[in-house]
Amino acid sequence: MSPGGAPATAPAVLAGRDLAFAYDDADPVFTGLNVAVAAGEVLAVLGPNGGGKTTLLRLLAGSLRPRSGEILLDGAGVPQSRRGIGGLRRRVQLVFQDPDDQLFSASVRQDVSFGPLNQGLDTDTVRERVDWALDALDITGLAGQPTHLLSYGQRKRVVLAGALAMRPSVLILDEPTAGLDPAGVESLLATLEGLRASGTTLVVSTHEVDLAYRWADRALVIDHGVLGVGPVRQVLGDTALLSAARLRPAWGPAVGRALRTSGLLPDDAPDPRTPEEVAALLDSDR
Repeated sequence: MSPGGAPATAPAVLAGRDLAFAYDDADPVFTGLNVAVAAGEVLAVLGPNGGGKTTLLRLLAGSLRPRSGEILLDGAGVPQSRRGIGGLRRRVQLVFQDPDDQLFSASVRQDVSFGPLNQGLDTDTVRERVDWALDALDITGLAGQPTHLLSYGQRKRVVLAGALAMRPSVLILDEPTAGLDPAGVESLLATLEGLRASGTTLVVSTHEVDLAYRWADRALVIDHGVLGVGPVRQVLGDTALLSAARLRPAWGPAVGRALRTSGLLPDDAPDPRTPEEVAALLDSDR
C-alpha cells in the first residue's frame, strides 16, 4: 500500500497528478493528490462524507478544473481547453449518484440518444449505440417509456445506458448502489461485471466497504488527501486505516480472522469476500 497514491502497476488509462482543488474561497479539498487507474480494472474510491470523493471523480471526468496539477489520459496530459476537455469527456463518462441530475429527455430512448447525437454521429450509428446500451442494461423494454414514470432503479439504469452509449474507455460512478434495494444492487453489479469483462475500466465511489472488498481490484481511501491505495484486500484489511477514514471494518477480514482462530481457514488462505464463499468453505470442511 502506498500512502502517497502510487499509480497502478499496469499502464494507466486515466490519472491525476499533483491535483489540488478548492471551492471558491474555502479551504482546499485536497492538494498534491495522485491517482492512477489501470486499463480494465475496478478502482473503488472510499472515504467519509466531505473527504473529496465526488470532487476527485469530477476532476477525473473533466467537469471540474483543478487549481493545479493535471489530468492524464493514456499517459498524456489533457489540455484545460474546450477541445481538450471535450476529448476527455468522450473517453471518460461520469454518472452521478442521483439519476435525476442527468435525465434530460421525455422518453428513455431520447435520453440515451442525447450524448451520441451531440457527438454528431449519423442516425444509424446512434441507433446501434442506443440499442446496444439499452440491451446491456436490460432495459430495452423501457425504450418508449416516459422517464418521469420510471422507478428510481430504472432511472439509474437509463442514465448508465446514456453513458455507455458514448462508448467510453472509463466509466466513473458516484455511489451507484445508493438508494437501491438488495435485489437492485445485485442486478446492477452483474451488469457492471459484464462491462468490466468487456474491457470497460470502472472507477466507483462508495461508502460500502464490504461492496468494495467483494468486487473491486484496488481501493483508494481519501480524506482531504490519499490515506492509502493498493490491492483491495490489503487496503481494506487495514482496520487502522479504515478507522482514520471514519469507515467501518470490512466484513471479509473479520470473518477470515475468526475462521483462522477456529482452525477452519489456513493461515495463508485469502479472506472470504462473500457469505457464499464462507458457506462453500464450511461445506468443504465437513
